[in-house]
Amino acid sequence: MKDLMGLAILDYQNGNYSEDIITATHISSNDVLPLPYLFREYDQMPLIEQMALDRTTGKVLDVGCGAGSHSLYLQEKGLDVTAIDVSEGSVKACLKRGIKKAFQKNVLDESGRYDTIISLMNGTGWFQSLEMAPRYLNHLKSLLKPGGQILIDSSDIRYMYDHDAFELIKLSRERYYGELEYYLSYKGESEVPMHWLYLDMDTFKQLSMASGLKFECITSGEHYDYLARLTCQ
Repeated sequence: MKDLMGLAILDYQNGNYSEDIITATHISSNDVLPLPYLFREYDQMPLIEQMALDRTTGKVLDVGCGAGSHSLYLQEKGLDVTAIDVSEGSVKACLKRGIKKAFQKNVLDESGRYDTIISLMNGTGWFQSLEMAPRYLNHLKSLLKPGGQILIDSSDIRYMYDHDAFELIKLSRERYYGELEYYLSYKGESEVPMHWLYLDMDTFKQLSMASGLKFECITSGEHYDYLARLTCQ
């Protein structure tokens, strides 16, 4: 991995902003991800993210923290926040922004205990696949203190398929329709494609229950997105 996301985030943090990130998936064409959006403040965040942050309490783990906007907001509110990301550049930017505890780490290597775990901006993405999701959910559950919660968002992306393509992928059963190949490029370089998972609400609820987690939908958005709260049953 070239860590182009981290490079872009670090460029912006260091005042070297000259162009944005280009993203695509195997079922969608190129789209622009503006770097300033990753550095947004609370008032600029979507309602789903605001509601998650409003419900965050206690000792916090921010999984896939990116540029650290969620962690920074919570830290400024006085919460004890640990931010983790697999991207070295992103973590460096977080530390430069003043986040006290930011680490380059895969969540599967995390062993702390937390009152709230947040994972936002399609927080289920790093589950990678439907097959891998139980492993991640079971591990997240093991990181919760008694009475703890996981606040995580996702989207039902069936709207991205035309009717025939959607029916075909359902019938084939070779791949869950929310499993995407995610492509990223920055400054003329391309990243190794990532496996990225979007979960429809019913499927996420079933996976959560199988892992001994209670699933609650806090709110849903206008673009088939939703915020889920998971707690131990």
